[in-house]
Amino acid sequence: MKKWLKILLIGLGSLLLLALMAALGGWLYLRSNFLYFEQEYPELAALSTLTVNGYTFVDRNSNGELDPYEDDRLPLETRADDLLDKMTTEEKIHLLKGSGMASGLGLTEAGDGIPGAVGTIVPTPRLGLPTLYLSDGPAGLRIQPVREGEDRTYYCTAFPIATMLASTWNTDLVHRVGEAMGNEALEYGIDVILGPGANIHRHPFCGRNFEYYAEDPLLTGKMGAAMVNGIESNGIGTSVKHFVANNQETDRHLNNAIVPERALREIYLKGFEIIVKEAQPWTIMSSYNQVNGAFASQSPYLLTDVLREDWGFEGIVMSDWFGGRDAVAQIKAGNDLLEPGTKKQWKALQRGYENGELPQAAIDNAARRILKLILQSRKMEGYAYQNNPDLEAHASIARRSAAEGMVLLRNEGALPLQQEQEIALLGVTSYDFIAGGTGSGDVNEAYTVALEAGLKAAGFAINATARQWFEDHKAAHTAEFVKPEGLQAMTQPYDPPEIDYTDTQLEKVAAEADVGILTIGRNSGEGGDRVEEDDFLLSAQEQSLLERACNAFQSADKPLIVVLNVGGVIETASWKSRPDAILLAWQGGQEGGHAAADVLSGRVNPSGKLPMTFPVQLSDHASNANFPLEGEPINFLNLLMGEAIKPKAEQVRNRDFTRYEEGIFVGYRHFDKAGLQVSYPFGYGLSYTQFAYSNLEVETGADTILVTVEVQNTGAQPGQDVVQVYVSRPESGTEHPPQELKAFAKTPELEPGATTMLKFHVPVADLRYWDEQQRKWTLQNGIYQLRVGASSRDIRLEAKVEL
Repeated sequence: MKKWLKILLIGLGSLLLLALMAALGGWLYLRSNFLYFEQEYPELAALSTLTVNGYTFVDRNSNGELDPYEDDRLPLETRADDLLDKMTTEEKIHLLKGSGMASGLGLTEAGDGIPGAVGTIVPTPRLGLPTLYLSDGPAGLRIQPVREGEDRTYYCTAFPIATMLASTWNTDLVHRVGEAMGNEALEYGIDVILGPGANIHRHPFCGRNFEYYAEDPLLTGKMGAAMVNGIESNGIGTSVKHFVANNQETDRHLNNAIVPERALREIYLKGFEIIVKEAQPWTIMSSYNQVNGAFASQSPYLLTDVLREDWGFEGIVMSDWFGGRDAVAQIKAGNDLLEPGTKKQWKALQRGYENGELPQAAIDNAARRILKLILQSRKMEGYAYQNNPDLEAHASIARRSAAEGMVLLRNEGALPLQQEQEIALLGVTSYDFIAGGTGSGDVNEAYTVALEAGLKAAGFAINATARQWFEDHKAAHTAEFVKPEGLQAMTQPYDPPEIDYTDTQLEKVAAEADVGILTIGRNSGEGGDRVEEDDFLLSAQEQSLLERACNAFQSADKPLIVVLNVGGVIETASWKSRPDAILLAWQGGQEGGHAAADVLSGRVNPSGKLPMTFPVQLSDHASNANFPLEGEPINFLNLLMGEAIKPKAEQVRNRDFTRYEEGIFVGYRHFDKAGLQVSYPFGYGLSYTQFAYSNLEVETGADTILVTVEVQNTGAQPGQDVVQVYVSRPESGTEHPPQELKAFAKTPELEPGATTMLKFHVPVADLRYWDEQQRKWTLQNGIYQLRVGASSRDIRLEAKVEL
């Protein structure tokens, strides 16, 4: 017995030793390749100033003279060229990659950095060029709120998710959100926000759809441009991502998106094109995936031919974190900045220059673009950030945008609520609202307002019995109510168990309260895609609860309202007729509960419209056969160790490669072409009032079609409406969608009986299609039909023009 015990102990000891050695080896690998420190670049000393001809300038290199790059009266190109001439080749190469995750995270031995920032543009102290910090931020700036040795916090505002902002169809409002987001970056010392996301909702299961705007490229582009312009009005850069065709999380680091060129140009690139032309973002982030056989960050066609030569993009392209496989190929293709930067990349660039594989011209082009960004930054002005943004004012903007982005899907007289009503809240999520998705799209906010808190603040009485059942349930499942953090939050989104109500309990609260509200929650995030069972579909428990709750309240002649606190599309067709009302509350950021209460109470009349189609069933989507449906999360350790981008011997469909066989027929384009019924169409949304459209006029110019229409509030409540202009192309031998969104506008708030005139400018160039044979944009002659509607399937007025 002793002998076997001895053998067992020796075996366990050996396994422990091997585990320690593996951990040590992994740590050394990470330190040498990713978490390395730029010790040769300490923090820049205080910079002196010079006065020249009455102008005061920062003497960046403290030489007592004004160099051309220090003179902000000179053109940006001149200043960047002057800097480039002063730099050694080694300094230029050093500029092409970040300083590793450590310095960005504030982990350097000198204690530098901004905790929570994820990357840097390295400094050049000899010339007085500062470190620039990059941080996540599609729904708000993401930095660490708590810092060692400090008794204050650095919270940021959690704004509504991008899909919800798109649901406002209000570019002015999204611009205001961007202004607030950019101001927080400015005041916290961040120089570039890594967002917004501009990928298309190709399929409902993409785990990061909540970070993206819509299934339509025009809506995506207009919302993205508004966000970029808002953020960059602060002198803060943006990084529009993920360029391009990053439409799934499954195997995103290796997946080859095989996209027909027409679909690539008309659907997946078009939103980015609109953003570039209307906002000129400081940076674009190349995606992890391959596009038609080439990694996006190593594709001269995408990064140079399309982005720069076709569109005139003037900023820099940065890689996604650890994206790409060949540093030299990335720089040569037009990917200027490698993030977060590794020692392996640094050596590869040096070696490439020395052996002639990396030309001096490629180094200079990339370095010049990065220098222009540095010169644009507020840090070059000597701006002293205060770490004190106006979070209260920004919370107000978050609340307004969340309320305006909520979509009323159904209302059989149940809403708005009456002030004297007592409300029974059912479902865990009623008391534990989801602010946003997980991963880099998450925000470290100070608080999240739940629906319960929002309704109480609005003056409603909350049924105490249902409230106590939630507390009892939470106490019985303590571990499941602990929210995961860091990488665990990406792979295991917070999902506490639902309450099992008995029929007797439901009948009890239906007798006590005046109205019931059942909240259904869903979450997803970076690193994994969604699945059908218990995610897109309601779980068996949820279906039972919904049916029994409707029976209990409606039998008592009281309404049952469903609130959807979700980040993406779920199945609704099978159950949507049962509740008296359905409010799609999305994920409204930290003020989501207040915003939902504003809409439910009627303080805000709902005006949101869907930025995507809700199908009857998942298989109705044209992309469904060409999308990974297993939802397997990414192995982040494999990514860090480089395993995720190694080619595999056996290529698996929808994982290693995905064929976009549906072409341009994405979203409503497909549903319209196939003549399929949908649960809720693209552009759909109800109001507490009604609107009538009239007096459609169309004027055709050489370059633009001017469309005007009158909109009248014919109901009894003040409200806003979103008017959409769709265009149908002439009959021809070329296949086109039955209609495509080409313009939209949101009315101001109209009092009952009030009328407004909306004007739409449709560029004739936007009516072209991509001719794959000629490889160019082509305009067909003939009759075009303009359709003005309240949704893609609620067309109110039509007119024809001949081109």
